[in-house]
Amino acid sequence: MLTGANQYVGNWPGVTVERKSGKYVKDKSIIIQDLPGIYSLSPFTPEENVTRDYLLSDDYDVVINLVDATNIERNLYLTTQLIEIGKPVIIALNMTDLLVKQNIFIDTEKLSYSLGVPVVNISALKNQGFDNLVAQSQKATVPQVQVHYDERFEASLMELSNVTNITNRFELIKIFENDEKIIERVALSAKQTDEVSEIISIAEDIFLDDRQSIVVNERYQYLTTLADMVEHRTQGVRLNVSDKIDQFVTSRHFGLPFFLFVMWAVYYVSIQTVGTMGTDFVNEKLFGEIVPHYAQNLLDFLNIAPIGQSLILDGIIAGVGAVLGFVPQIFVLFICLGILEDSGYMSRVAFVMDRIFRRFGLSGKSFIPMLIATGCGIPGVMASRTIENERDRRITIMVTTFMPCSAKLPIIALVAGSLFPNNSLIAPSAYFVGIFTIVISGIMLKKTKLLGGSVTPFIMELPNYHMPKWSNVLRYALDKGLSFIKRAGTIILAMTIVLWFLTTFNFRLQVVDTEQSILAGIGRVIMPIFAPLGWTSWQATVSTFTGLLAKETLVSTMGVLYHAKGGAALNTAMQSNFTALSAYTLLLFNLLCAPCFAAIGAIYREMGTAKWTGIAVGFQCGIAYIISFIVYQIGTTIATGQVNLSTVLAILSLLLASYYVFRKPVYQAPKLSESVTI
Repeated sequence: MLTGANQYVGNWPGVTVERKSGKYVKDKSIIIQDLPGIYSLSPFTPEENVTRDYLLSDDYDVVINLVDATNIERNLYLTTQLIEIGKPVIIALNMTDLLVKQNIFIDTEKLSYSLGVPVVNISALKNQGFDNLVAQSQKATVPQVQVHYDERFEASLMELSNVTNITNRFELIKIFENDEKIIERVALSAKQTDEVSEIISIAEDIFLDDRQSIVVNERYQYLTTLADMVEHRTQGVRLNVSDKIDQFVTSRHFGLPFFLFVMWAVYYVSIQTVGTMGTDFVNEKLFGEIVPHYAQNLLDFLNIAPIGQSLILDGIIAGVGAVLGFVPQIFVLFICLGILEDSGYMSRVAFVMDRIFRRFGLSGKSFIPMLIATGCGIPGVMASRTIENERDRRITIMVTTFMPCSAKLPIIALVAGSLFPNNSLIAPSAYFVGIFTIVISGIMLKKTKLLGGSVTPFIMELPNYHMPKWSNVLRYALDKGLSFIKRAGTIILAMTIVLWFLTTFNFRLQVVDTEQSILAGIGRVIMPIFAPLGWTSWQATVSTFTGLLAKETLVSTMGVLYHAKGGAALNTAMQSNFTALSAYTLLLFNLLCAPCFAAIGAIYREMGTAKWTGIAVGFQCGIAYIISFIVYQIGTTIATGQVNLSTVLAILSLLLASYYVFRKPVYQAPKLSESVTI
């Protein structure tokens, strides 16, 4: 709203993991920095460090503290710390439009007077209060009021100030908390350190609590008193609409079934019904008849040589057209997902999945990157920065890309549309297979010595439900669709030209049929590796390898290799070269194997070492191969009734995987060994 920039927003932490910068739309001289959201200036995750380091850098003029008006006691905790830093602060009290519905009135004048900072009511959803917010921000000064706590705690801070010669209140409290970064920054002498330890030890004896808990309790006692003073309810507490919906949506018994139904409906609408209408037109008419027809006439008119015509018709149009045909389905899918996110439902999914993940060693915090990865694996991998536990973070990075991203949607649509046109379960099964694989692989990794450990706690505020803002939903869907088209016009275009060359010439650079081409020779050498998965054509093997560049290139590669002009021709080629089972294993393997090179690069940046990146990619490819092998071989045995060596190996693989899932953890969290009576 303030900058006009197009940035991703969401109802969970991890959406912003780095500092974003933009200029105010009405005054380009004003630069606005958006920092990752935090609850306090005691960082545990890399994204929280980004925020604190910037706030302590003194490289800004004023802090706009965005506060949820429906939960001021929780959100003003950070405000007290910002005030103590000693820089100008202004409170933007957001979601004030919801207070009326909840029978809550907040006295902003009293709140402003108590904290010594301006308070401005805004509503980001309804675009209200922004001009006043910016105007007040330009006039904001250093807070004139100092937050006072218990006199005993204040006496301790005074003693610390006398010993350290530090007057900045934020630094004094951080020294009291034993914040290593602040202590390193102020560089206390050995004598000062000893005296500080003695002062804090005395305070702990007085309060009968540890140093960190003393500070937390003091802040919340102050905020509780402040909230009671400025917040008034016109009626008694009552369940709002969001609470009533959550009684069903997040319930222990109905939460998960409802989520499964919602995701089935999303894929049914986008892949089987509404999205398919647009895709059928683009595939069958636009790139099946109209574009090839006019392109052929134009090429004939220009007297283009046959080899040039082959490049344009069999290479560019067949390859790029095969991918662009799925844009309508992608657009509809992300409209559906955008509605779920903007309404507040997707944050409930993380809460529901926490119950399941926690049983298997992970938490709902690990599911948040996976939700983000449904758009693209790269921000999904980056969102793992919100996880404090390093082992859990690595596990999350390794399994996040099992979720089907937008680039994998054409593969899902191709297999579902060509081999399962009347089955509405195949497309959503890709989503559920991703979740299932995440759970199974997460269990296996959590039980290893390298990545085992206790479960990370998960605490999350659930936003109130509200009607989606259609401009946000459409922008979100358009952004995904245009990103997909951009890749089709760059990476995929370049790849189809290379593929056309490799399928048109042999190693002597002679024009030959595809079956005698360079690529056919390479594909036949690699093909035996994937024969146990049911792939009987070298085209499937080659397409899988090109998918590492960008997953959607698998479809464009198929279009080039099968000389399919339009989606209808590609569907026919798929039906001729795959059985339903082998097509499904093609889908499974490409959903679960290593992601595109860009996502692998993100994994490397987050892992920090080539060793862990190699482990992650190897694990992903191994899991993809084993699952696809088990599905094909056992599925073939069930269909034919014949048992062979491959069937035995598949059963042994299933038993071995089951062992790693159900075995005792190498590392187990300590358990209470004595009975305690309370």
